[in-house]
Amino acid sequence: MKKTIAVWLIVVWALMTVLAGCGKKDDGGGQGTEAGGTTGTSDEPVEIVFYSSNGDPAESFDYRFGNSIRKKFPNYTIKYIQSTKGNSLPELIAAGTKFDIFFISTGNYESMMFDNGLEIDMDPLVKKHNVDLSKLEPTVIDGIRQSSGGKLTGIPVHTNNMVLYYNKTLFDKFGVSYPKDGMTWDEVLELSKKLTRNEGGTQYYGFTTSANHLLRMNAYSIPNVDLEKQAPTINANGKWKPFFQTVFLDPFTDAGYKEQLDKTNKVPDLNAFLKDQNVAMYAYLSSLVYVLPDDLQKLNWDMVSLPVFKDNPGVGSQSYPFYFGITKLSRHPDEAMNVLNYMISDEFQMELAKKGIMPVAKNETVQKALGQESPFKDKNFKAVFHNRFAPIPAKAPYDASIVAIYAKYADQVIKQKMDINSAFRKAEEEAAKTIAEYKAKK
Repeated sequence: MKKTIAVWLIVVWALMTVLAGCGKKDDGGGQGTEAGGTTGTSDEPVEIVFYSSNGDPAESFDYRFGNSIRKKFPNYTIKYIQSTKGNSLPELIAAGTKFDIFFISTGNYESMMFDNGLEIDMDPLVKKHNVDLSKLEPTVIDGIRQSSGGKLTGIPVHTNNMVLYYNKTLFDKFGVSYPKDGMTWDEVLELSKKLTRNEGGTQYYGFTTSANHLLRMNAYSIPNVDLEKQAPTINANGKWKPFFQTVFLDPFTDAGYKEQLDKTNKVPDLNAFLKDQNVAMYAYLSSLVYVLPDDLQKLNWDMVSLPVFKDNPGVGSQSYPFYFGITKLSRHPDEAMNVLNYMISDEFQMELAKKGIMPVAKNETVQKALGQESPFKDKNFKAVFHNRFAPIPAKAPYDASIVAIYAKYADQVIKQKMDINSAFRKAEEEAAKTIAEYKAKK
């Protein structure tokens, strides 16, 4: 009888141990449980849902990411939710819609993930899945950690920077030598003066830019907000003044600009460069080659590296990465990390590069493949990697709003409706109000 009871107790103990093991939470740093997910492998059939608020159509998602991911993980169902009217991030959350991975460009990413409480610390998953972040451009990893208190709340998959596009037809028309990689802003300004003229009743402009992007990705790495003081930097950081003088005032003081700006109250923009074709040089994102390829096909163009400041030699714009983050809504954080690990592999990064999409991999072979399979493979793609990246400063969750304010007053400086000092005071005042309103909601 005693022997029988002893055996029975051993069996009961074994069953309890097995049951306890079955009920044990995921040990991947607790992340699987926090995100409401399960531990799995790439062989398990699961649905991984991507969402971005950038409004890109499904065809664009599939071309860049979806088709390759489905091929790599045939048992995963890869779904993409396009942001449309009535389908915004807050609306999806309110409706209880689950999505595993959110992605968008830096600045917007921090704002949307943090404000909606979707971010998780992905470091435990990175460790669990042996994800090698050291093979990526370090500034893009440092950038997200600085904005997340040292945590990894997003992984960069591709990036962007700024280059200088130029219209070869206009340079040929006016007998001016083409720009070269490694030029300074002073040298570009001299070229601009030679190309800003009125011919046959048409006003031609030597140079223009996108103020918003040039501010957001400034080569001096000036933060838009002092996070410690929760205050705008525009009237406090001494680097802003030479920056504004060089890129927003000096190129636009020619009489041809002033007359036209006074008449139209409009700064020559991307359409002036691509469609009107009356702008000789345009500083803009390197992604233009895959964002608007049809427009570029109609232009005789090429590109060189973004001009550099004399006191900051060899340093171009900041990198402008697209971060992909596993959300707290994810049911399958492990499988989502499998996907992200593949997306930063040399294999996937090579695919992106060949399409003309700037990779985040440091691998020189991958970088040299940039644009090889794009319609513009004969263009100067090496310009994209000519400069070193400026470090990405820490960003506040409301950074995009502050940049918009600075850009509004940069526009006033360009149009010479406001001097730099006055513009800084007004921008500081408006930005401080925006920060106060943000903090009041918290």
